[in-house]
Amino acid sequence: MRNNGNKSLAEQLALIMRGCEGVVSQEELEKKLAGGRLLKIKAGFDPTAPDLHLGHTVLLQKLRQFQQLGHEVHFLIGDFTAMIGDPTGKSDTRPPLTRDDVVRNAETYKAQVFKMLDPAKTKVVFNSAWLGQLSSYDMIRLASELTVARMLERDDFKKRFHGNKPISIHEFFYPLFQGYDSVAMQADVEIGGTDQLFNLLMGRELQRSRGLEPQVVLTTPLLEGLDGVNKMSKSLGNYIGITEPPEQIFGKTLSISDELMFRWYELLSDLPIEEIATLRKGMAEGWLHPKAVKVRLAKELVARFHDQEAADAAEKHFEQVFKQRELPDEIPEKILPAQADAVALPWLLKEAGLVDSTSDGRRMIQQNAVTVNGEKAADVNLQLLASGEVLLKVGKRRFCKVIFA
Repeated sequence: MRNNGNKSLAEQLALIMRGCEGVVSQEELEKKLAGGRLLKIKAGFDPTAPDLHLGHTVLLQKLRQFQQLGHEVHFLIGDFTAMIGDPTGKSDTRPPLTRDDVVRNAETYKAQVFKMLDPAKTKVVFNSAWLGQLSSYDMIRLASELTVARMLERDDFKKRFHGNKPISIHEFFYPLFQGYDSVAMQADVEIGGTDQLFNLLMGRELQRSRGLEPQVVLTTPLLEGLDGVNKMSKSLGNYIGITEPPEQIFGKTLSISDELMFRWYELLSDLPIEEIATLRKGMAEGWLHPKAVKVRLAKELVARFHDQEAADAAEKHFEQVFKQRELPDEIPEKILPAQADAVALPWLLKEAGLVDSTSDGRRMIQQNAVTVNGEKAADVNLQLLASGEVLLKVGKRRFCKVIFA
């Protein structure tokens, strides 16, 4: 028996279902919870990049909630499947990673997940432990459990098939291997993003065909990034990495829209839903300033990935650097495509609508009338990285926040 924090079944369900997009099935979930035994909660991460961002922590937050109810998280690092490449949402065959890439990225994942998860209630496992042991016979048997027609029901494969884009045979194995992970682990619950539903359900099918009790599938939404439109992604530059300095996490969080802020509260915050509703009401009725609500979220996120002292210092830093420079409450934003090459400051001032031309921009720089992220810019040849955010100011009252996405 596990300690569920003295929560009733209804309270447990409310916590687990918070921010979830779907469940297959709630009746099975209730039965597992009511049984009172320790459940194996599975979530898989392919180590395709060395750093985690807030989008990944939507799943980690759900895993942590299961731990708060006394269950055991099995954090699966897909070191074997990463060398295939998850085809989910891809319009082309994904290039496989090398073994060295996988090992290096996996080590950083192990270090980062415990910023949120309880090590005492977490088992880190690698799917090469069982997938690497499958014989040719096992592979053929596994492949026989799924038809090509069924595989082509997947939206990504369907689009590529009808668009005459190649689909490699090895990509068909990805959902089968993910499903087999659940068999090997005997998972009770698997959590994944909505884009993973096909793969998650494969685990249920393979467990059932082998006489095991099928896992419950929970899907979580994909977190929108800083732009409030696209899924948070490093490739789009609209992300907050959990290893970023406190000041960056704080400042980036304050840059999001009010609407997105409450979406993040629901999916990322530990604040009870009732308190979040009170914050929303306070803003709507005017007795709470949006910035104060956003600061609360920013400090919670900084404290989670660093500590409370760092959160307090990040707030103080923000106030010193930005408020003392008399920033207006509303700053116009300009979204430009991120790129590998740096961009010239005079050009950026023109694109941001702060000057009429690049020559006008150079003249303003020469007059010491331009600041970049709170610092005076004196070099007309200054080059800026075309990623993340840049706060520009020309004269005393013209501001623009440029977001490279």
